[in-house]
Amino acid sequence: MFARASKDDFFKKLVKEVQETVLKNKKIQYKSIYKALGLLALFFVFYGCILLFGNSTPLLYTFYILMGWTMIVLFVNSFHDAAHGAVFFTPKQNRWFCYVLELFGSNSEIWIRRHIELHHPYPNVQNWDCDIKQSDLVRLFPNSKWYKFHKFQHIYMWFLYPFYTIIWLFSRDFKDFFGTKDNYLKRIYTIPVLEYVKLFAAKVFNIFYMLLIPYWVLDQQFSTVFLAWFVMHLLSSALGVVALISTHVDEHAVFPLPPEDGRFDLTWAEHQMLVTKDFSAGNPIADFLYGGFTHHVAHHLFPTVGHTYYPYITPIIKKYAAEYNLPYTCYPAIEAVKSHFYLLKNSGVGQNIFNSYEL
Repeated sequence: MFARASKDDFFKKLVKEVQETVLKNKKIQYKSIYKALGLLALFFVFYGCILLFGNSTPLLYTFYILMGWTMIVLFVNSFHDAAHGAVFFTPKQNRWFCYVLELFGSNSEIWIRRHIELHHPYPNVQNWDCDIKQSDLVRLFPNSKWYKFHKFQHIYMWFLYPFYTIIWLFSRDFKDFFGTKDNYLKRIYTIPVLEYVKLFAAKVFNIFYMLLIPYWVLDQQFSTVFLAWFVMHLLSSALGVVALISTHVDEHAVFPLPPEDGRFDLTWAEHQMLVTKDFSAGNPIADFLYGGFTHHVAHHLFPTVGHTYYPYITPIIKKYAAEYNLPYTCYPAIEAVKSHFYLLKNSGVGQNIFNSYEL
């Protein structure tokens, strides 16, 4: 439980100003809808191009890569917003759109549960935020078990991050469903049998249309199609990981321990400000590619608002951060990535008492 906000709480004033000056403009919401539908259509266009032009090996690779990048941009922008009910005007429309994650081979219900019920209420809180703690291969939480190989994680993670989507599809999903170690989700949620069926169905369907149909339709060796698919995942992961490592896990990141009495000293909004960072906010290319991740502070304070509103909300957040002496950080994307690897180097040497404490 977070501390109760005072009468002079910055967040009350922030919400009031955002509601009065930003959220009344529904044209901004339509930008999010057009972007979501446009990206989904573009994904299918590139898939169609694979089948139409894939007999040319350079074009096969080109359209697989473009389809993969579109998949990532669609995920970090529109799926992410829809998971928060923030793209379309009804919950049903947003939930139906979330099934694009099944199209990509994963399970939308479990992702939404994990993200909405664990990450957003408790970002960076050790033993609760499962978006941060995903594998023993990388040590981010100061209280996580240290292994000797962590001394080199700032080196080997350069080579592992490009496998992020492959690891997600063929390892992490199964850990969420069947794993017991560090499975924070199962503390609060019993996975229905139907979701197990949907998980396997999504993976079979994904392999079927991503690999088998192109192999059957095209005059290409299966090894050629498989390698194009593999390169797609490597380059897609490289694009997507920038968003994932730039918002909560920099060298100055704070990872609070859950208080023994269950009561945090900070309010919910103050906690979000403390543990969340922006990167390249206001850069039109970065904003288009990464949506609510470049303006991630705005996203954590207004999670049910579409990312197309965030460029208008961030200046208001910065104003109140300065007025109330609250932390606000925005890195250029390159600096954010560098800062993350400094964190990996620092956390790879063992316990860091400066980043682990109760709030």
